[in-house]
This record gives sequence, C-alpha cells and structure tokens, in this order.
Amino acid sequence: MPELQLPKIGFGTWQTKPNDCVKSVLKAIEVGYRHIDTAQMYRNKHAVGEAIAEGIIDRKELTIATKLAIWKLRPGGVLSSTRSSLRKLKLDYVDILYIHWPAPLFYRPHKTLKAMSQLVDEGKIKYIGVSNFTPKLLDKATEACDKPIVAIQVEHHPWLKQTKMRDYLKDKDIYLVAYSPLARGEVFQMPELTQIAEKHKCSEAQISLAWIMHHGAIPIPKSTNMNHISDNFDSLNLQLDQEDIDLIDSIQKKKRLLNPPFIRPKW
Repeated sequence: MPELQLPKIGFGTWQTKPNDCVKSVLKAIEVGYRHIDTAQMYRNKHAVGEAIAEGIIDRKELTIATKLAIWKLRPGGVLSSTRSSLRKLKLDYVDILYIHWPAPLFYRPHKTLKAMSQLVDEGKIKYIGVSNFTPKLLDKATEACDKPIVAIQVEHHPWLKQTKMRDYLKDKDIYLVAYSPLARGEVFQMPELTQIAEKHKCSEAQISLAWIMHHGAIPIPKSTNMNHISDNFDSLNLQLDQEDIDLIDSIQKKKRLLNPPFIRPKW
C-alpha cells in the first residue's frame, strides 16, 4: 500500500445537513473514526471543519478527504476551489483530494491532474485520489499524473461487489474506498445479511461493513443517528467465517444505486 496508512473504516458525510453534520462528525471522532470524508458538492465542509476545530483529537491523527466538484476540474477551478475548501474546513491541508466524477465536459486528465499535483507541491493536499472511475479511466489518470494516485472511491456493497475493480487493484498500491456501503439502507432488506446477522447477533449493517473490509476495501458509512454511528464502527470487531463470506458473495442481484446521467463513465 502507499505511504498513506488509511484506517480500515471511515466516516462519510454525504447528504448530511450542516447542523447534523457537526454533531455526527463529533460523535464519529469520539467513537474512534479517524478518516472523515466530505466533498465540495456536499455543501457541508464548514460543518466538518467546525467539528474538527473542537479539538477532540489532534489534527495529525485524522485523515481528512474531500472531492472536487465536477465543474471545478479545469486547472483554475482545481486550485481556487481547493483553497476555498481549506478555508471552510479551517485546515492548512487535506490528506486526500479526489476527482469526484470524471465529467467529460470538464475533466481533462493531464490538465486536471497537473493542477492537483501542484497542490501537492504547495502542501495544500498530501495525496491524490479519484472517484467513480473505471479501471480504464484509472489507467489513463495514472499515466497522466506525476504523483501516485493513492485511492479510488466507488459505490460498493453486496449488490455491487466491484469484483472487477478489486481484481484490477490487487497488485497496485491503491486503496479501494467504498461509498454507500450499506446500499442506502437496502442491506436491511437482504435476507442473506439478515440470516448472518441473526447468527452473529448483530446488525445487517455490521455484516455488510465487515464483508467489505474482508475483501480489502475501506467502507465509509454515513449516519446522523448516534447509535448507528457506534454500531457501524463496531463492525471492526466482527469476524465473519468463510461460510458467511461465501453466502454474501453468492448474492445474484446486481444494482448500482448512484448512476447520474451525463457525468457517469461507461461502466
């Protein structure tokens, strides 16, 4: 893996309103999460920054990631929007800056990634990542960037197993970060997960998160429910046996829950 050492689980903030975001991020840090994920398009960076500024834990102990808005992928937008994000987060740097979506209208591999590389040189970001890329797009980005790409963030849950991406990353020093790891709550409607959850006396959410971690990915569940935030983190202590893994791996249903037109790649 790259020099960056990511925790096995992180905390997401997508669709979290600012007031709820402050409380949930504070709770997440208190529980033990050390990897916090946000994005320019979430419009809650100032809330994440407010929570971090509480100083529950030293900034150096946290991994903070954000993502470029799709309309900020041209060089000038990359530089100006990242500096704006840092002001809102009240931070000197972020650990990972992702390209959120490879939107064809705005994304130009060499130009976009050259600007991101400049931010690394300036100390504004430590590492570069991409999100919602295919293996082919990731190959092109790697070729275009003079800095290593350390992480790719994609939708990943039992209905979207990402086996092709996992196989692609097997021999590469790139983390797979899983967003929507609870399939937007659909994991509670998956009978296979309910069966395993009853066996281990835990939640379906914990089963999905433990399964993702078993396969080497880093889930970033989000929640504004204080009990769920703790419950999700406790998946770190859950050991699934091979029978459990095989049952989830055998789920036939395939469904991508986030697939916006115009900006999505050709999966």
